[in-house]
Amino acid sequence: MKYFAAAVVAYLVYLLLAIGSGDILLWSSTELIIGAVFAVIVGILVGRFFLKDSRMLNPVRWFLFIAYLFPFFWAMAKANVDVAYRVITGRINPGIVKITPKLKTDTAAAMLATSITLTPGTLSVDIDEPTNDLYIHWINVDRDALKRLPEDYHPVCGSFPDWARRIAD
Repeated sequence: MKYFAAAVVAYLVYLLLAIGSGDILLWSSTELIIGAVFAVIVGILVGRFFLKDSRMLNPVRWFLFIAYLFPFFWAMAKANVDVAYRVITGRINPGIVKITPKLKTDTAAAMLATSITLTPGTLSVDIDEPTNDLYIHWINVDRDALKRLPEDYHPVCGSFPDWARRIAD
C-alpha cells in the first residue's frame, strides 16, 4: 500500500511539473509513460527507505503538517531577527542544552530535530536513542531562566515538540 501511495504522489508531482507540454490533455504520450515508469521506481525507493512508518500516509497528518508550517515560519522569522540582533550587539552566550520532548517515534524526533536545526541560532547536535532526548547548540543560553521554566516547555524549541507529537506520534 505504501509503495502504491508513494508512486501515486510521485506521479502527480511529475504531472504537475510537466503540465502544458503535450497534446493529450496537457501532456504528451511519451511524458505520461516515462512519468509512470519513474513514479513506480520512486514509489519503490521511497516506500522501502523513507516510509517505514506508514501512519505518515494519513492525509490528516499532511494537513497538520501544512498547518505546522505557519508557526514554524513565524518562529524562523523571529529567530532571524534575534540572531541578527545578537551578531550586531555581540550579546552571544552559546551553549548546549538538553531537551526531553517525550516523543515516541523516530519520525517525530527527526521532525523536531530538523525543525530546530532549520531555525537560525540553533543546531541539533545529538539524540539519545532510547528516550529521544535532544542535545541542541543554542546561540543564547540563559541558564537562570531555564531553571525557572516548567519541565515541558523549552524556549529553544517552543511549541515544536507539540506539533511533532500531533503530526508523527
